[in-house]
Amino acid sequence: MIGYTTIGTNDFARSASFYDTILGMLGAVRMMEEDDFIVWGTDENSPAFSIHLPADGNPATIGNGVMVALKAKNTEQVAAVHAKALELGSSNEGKPGPRGHGFYVGYFRDLDGNKLNIHCMA
Repeated sequence: MIGYTTIGTNDFARSASFYDTILGMLGAVRMMEEDDFIVWGTDENSPAFSIHLPADGNPATIGNGVMVALKAKNTEQVAAVHAKALELGSSNEGKPGPRGHGFYVGYFRDLDGNKLNIHCMA
């Protein structure tokens, strides 16, 4: 299973502020931090999420076909997180709604263009 995911950023402070807000809405806090990365999680035994300045010094780029899925408690939290992401400057990649088989999801791109979703089973 997944231990953590990492995405690159080209604006560390802006990305950190964005994810403090978005991940904070899901109960995550900063668990580990250095000058070039931050890791958020809900506890030491759950999967974590991190941002990183690229170790090779080249610009961070988005992966074609790569997406990070964030788990919400309910449809209200899906809507709230999606709306907050857009308010903070994200682009909408699919408004929250049912997608079949009880899957409820909203899609957005973060400030660096990385694709994410916020979802729950409804």
